[in-house]
Amino acid sequence: MKNVSVGVDIGGTNTAIGVVDEQGHVLAKDNIATPSHGNINAYIEELANVIKKLITNAKLMNEDIDIIGIGVGAPNGNYYNGTIEYAPNLSFKGVVHLVKLVKEQFPDMPAIALTNDANAAAIGEMIYGGAKGMKNFVMYTLGTGVGSGVVVNGDLVYGHDGFAGECGHTTLVPDGRLCGCGAKGHLEAYCSAPGMKRTAFELLAKYNAASSPLANHTYNDLNSKMIYDAAVAGDQVALEVFALTGHYLGQGIADTIHHLSPEAIFLFGGPMAAGDLILKPTRESIEKHLLPIFKNKIKLLPSELDAGNAAIVGASALAWKEREK
Repeated sequence: MKNVSVGVDIGGTNTAIGVVDEQGHVLAKDNIATPSHGNINAYIEELANVIKKLITNAKLMNEDIDIIGIGVGAPNGNYYNGTIEYAPNLSFKGVVHLVKLVKEQFPDMPAIALTNDANAAAIGEMIYGGAKGMKNFVMYTLGTGVGSGVVVNGDLVYGHDGFAGECGHTTLVPDGRLCGCGAKGHLEAYCSAPGMKRTAFELLAKYNAASSPLANHTYNDLNSKMIYDAAVAGDQVALEVFALTGHYLGQGIADTIHHLSPEAIFLFGGPMAAGDLILKPTRESIEKHLLPIFKNKIKLLPSELDAGNAAIVGASALAWKEREK
């Protein structure tokens, strides 16, 4: 008998769904649009139909399989309550009792659990990736925002209300840039992909760098891939964007290390494709900001999850953690 789980990643635009085996291999996957209409019941029905279809397809390929559960990663996902709560990028308003609704579609499913997407990535790293065997580590996810999942003594830290681990909202610069959450100076405002874009435009203005290839793009047009390409070509503005991003990221990670003393920090997300352009200044900044007792002890590692399937795989890992209980 081959045990598998279903992973569901609910994003602001799309929802990715997959059937994943114990080694983290995706046996079947699909996606649907995350709707703008706000009708949660219609969405759950569509989601359930796709899950059922994928399970059928997986059984056609591997007849002897057993579905051990469904794991869901979602913005503002509350593990304790099985709810999505006031997610700003979803059309479903207020508190959505997602686990309850999915259980109504799959009453015989052994386990159904929900957490936020960064927590799901951390669990995925622990079950399938580079954190196998680690009891204390932190996952930072770099993308449109900066998320994090904290693992202490082998358990994900949820806090008393289910929302612990928001390292991306550490205040780095008092009264600094406006963050998407409405506060000022948060790490996310400097180290997310949009944060890197903001840094690029600040530097273009600072140096009046009309000759930089980044100056040929509008604010809405520019993205982190363009900054990476310019840096590889030797553009000084783009190189400084990565240096400053690494500086701020290392500063925030150093705070996390002081709080938790983890074995490792894992980084995941689009900016990680830049490799040492982001890793080198981040490592240097971490060491610069650490107390002497922590220096040169904490590993900074890129995630080992497959970027193309990481969201599905991370969510599916939640079902395995539920099975261990």
